[in-house]
Amino acid sequence: MKCSMAVQTEVTLQNIGYVSDLGPHMKVAWAGFEKNWICAVHTVIRKSDMGHIWAKRSDLSHFSLQLFNDYLIPLPHFAANRPKSLLVYINPYGGKQRGKRIYEQKVAPLFHRACISADVIVTEHANHARDHLKTEASLEKYDGVVCVGGDGMFSEILHGLVTRVQTDHGVDQNQPDAELVPCSLRIGIIPAGSTDCICFATVGVNDPVTSALHIIIGDSQPVDVCSVHHKDIFLRYSVSLLGYGFYGDLLTDSERKRWLGPARYDLSGLKTFLSHNYYEGTISFLPAEDAVGSPRDKLQCRSGEKPDKDGSGWNVMRGKFIAINAANMSCACPRSPKGLSPSAHLADGTLDLILVRKCSRLDFFRHLLRHINTDDQFDHSFVEVHRVRMFHFQPLYQESISLDDLNETPKKTGCSPMCPAPTACSYNTIYSSWTCDGEILPHAAIQVSVQCQLIRLFARGIEEQ
Repeated sequence: MKCSMAVQTEVTLQNIGYVSDLGPHMKVAWAGFEKNWICAVHTVIRKSDMGHIWAKRSDLSHFSLQLFNDYLIPLPHFAANRPKSLLVYINPYGGKQRGKRIYEQKVAPLFHRACISADVIVTEHANHARDHLKTEASLEKYDGVVCVGGDGMFSEILHGLVTRVQTDHGVDQNQPDAELVPCSLRIGIIPAGSTDCICFATVGVNDPVTSALHIIIGDSQPVDVCSVHHKDIFLRYSVSLLGYGFYGDLLTDSERKRWLGPARYDLSGLKTFLSHNYYEGTISFLPAEDAVGSPRDKLQCRSGEKPDKDGSGWNVMRGKFIAINAANMSCACPRSPKGLSPSAHLADGTLDLILVRKCSRLDFFRHLLRHINTDDQFDHSFVEVHRVRMFHFQPLYQESISLDDLNETPKKTGCSPMCPAPTACSYNTIYSSWTCDGEILPHAAIQVSVQCQLIRLFARGIEEQ
């Protein structure tokens, strides 16, 4: 039975960095009273060799507990950011259908030990979490929202929460130039899906316990969000990858093979690679010339800074592309630890636009192979990467495209204009599809703008070893 003092000052899970603030007092307390325990403190320690963080139990004496009262508890940063109440959504069908078991066996006991209350909703159908957040959830009761599932489940939470905030503030999401209101509630991700790219790219590992500990200690990582429009119609939000061509075709084909589970991505990837399709179009982008760093500097930034208005002009490229990829983060995953764009920043209001022009199948294979080793995947003559704030894409080149809305004197770079008489030169008129964080968009012509630090995650980004 715990005494009242132990209950009142119980600090069940804490960051080891705060313990060091006690200096030599903590060492004295452990040395002098190591047999008279009255409570336990669980510390969170980073394992640098694995990227995990884990909880360790240490028993405290009465004197040590008094030191916690006198020195640790008064620290303003000690518990200010830690959640006390969470809204948890569990997808019981995603991945290998282990979401409910993962939460109950690995996460819930940690939340209970940390004195965090949680209202749990097990989703029953697609977009259940999104719709509940948009209309029904009493968000003022909570300090954060947690999703137990994969990238698809996170996307539901993202769309529900962002839409709810914009609706409450009277912001029209259909306006491409609308300045969206940032979400005050943080989002936690407990990985339990087929793909957990967003968790891996922001935490560094797909481990439910590590993610739960990030939530418990109150980590906060700002993240940019891309808003995607077709003309004046809002389509979706994206936080990881927008892909046209290779990745769009891969995902479209994999949707027909969902019965295969995660193995469908390997099969569809091989089929798409062998097809070796290319697509023609016009890509217009606004360079982030004032951004810190470049897509090839091999430097990672987690915190980011909100950008000043960029006064540079738009660039326009026309050509034949095997893939057009827009990476809002590194898109790292266990198979590609450095990701699609290793130096993509999480929270600086930019994305990395990767253009892979028509090339041989062998050259494209060499490009893909570099995603799983340490070589520079951008070091090819047919690959370009630009750090941008927004971009527009129009499938096929149309002379009627208006650049007045872009810039009065745009700079044209890259590919030469395409043939004005397509039927005379075997012009490829097949459209691909855009994949937006694992979902297929209904339109190929899109406008994309980066909303700087629109959301915050219970994470701290991938820390260099």
